[in-house]
Amino acid sequence: MQGNAALLKDATKVLAQTSRTFIIPISHLGPGLREAVTAGYLSMRAIDEIEDHETLPKEDKISLLQSISTLLNKTFTDEDFASLFAPYEKDLPEVSLRMTDWIKLAPLQTKEMICRYTATMSHGMAKWTIKNWNIQNKEDLDDYTYYVAGLVGIMLSDLWTLYGESDVSKDQSVAFGRGLQLVNIISNRSEDSERGVNFHPPGWSFEEMLDYARQNLKIAESYTSRIKLDPIYNFCKIPLALATGTLDAIVAGKSKLNRISVLKIVSGAVR
Repeated sequence: MQGNAALLKDATKVLAQTSRTFIIPISHLGPGLREAVTAGYLSMRAIDEIEDHETLPKEDKISLLQSISTLLNKTFTDEDFASLFAPYEKDLPEVSLRMTDWIKLAPLQTKEMICRYTATMSHGMAKWTIKNWNIQNKEDLDDYTYYVAGLVGIMLSDLWTLYGESDVSKDQSVAFGRGLQLVNIISNRSEDSERGVNFHPPGWSFEEMLDYARQNLKIAESYTSRIKLDPIYNFCKIPLALATGTLDAIVAGKSKLNRISVLKIVSGAVR
């Protein structure tokens, strides 16, 4: 068994490979909270990689996501997940295959929480995979983004409270995750279209989707502004600033932010 320091080093390496947005703010969190957020993020990224997998058959995605949800809602062993993933060892990325490692990284008082929220997310992802991600209206968009991103905001709010943040608006936490996800949807529309998926409700213009993303980011800004502890504030503020900058870049006709813009936004976001 790996020691926690070695496991955190491994997790940080995988985190750097999977998220440019969160690697910076996570690295500034204090002991305990850093491990918890890393564990939660990578556990949720593990199932996200299954849902978004380009070649995995739909039926296999559904089976895996439903099985993961079931396992996480009970007492499980490494062998349970090893058996589940065995047929897919050549298909799934490291972040998915090492899911039990990420859960081991989580401090004891956070494990049940992380497993519970990841199980709920996995259930929701399976539901929307069954539906072929067929978004028909705003209610569908809200439901989908609740499962794949709003739950991240709720889990983080619980972690913030557990680690000493006294002013967390859990009601606004869904908008934090949803706003970031809507920016991803807008940014990745062409790639999603290539795999036959469209998360824009029928009849919604680019401007309507943009407005809805900005509405949620505004609520997320209110959520963040209440936070008193600087590392937690910075954790939330950096991805929000990057999301707003990404929307501005897209409106200006650019596909994404360049490195200089990212560094400038990050330095201007922290306090």
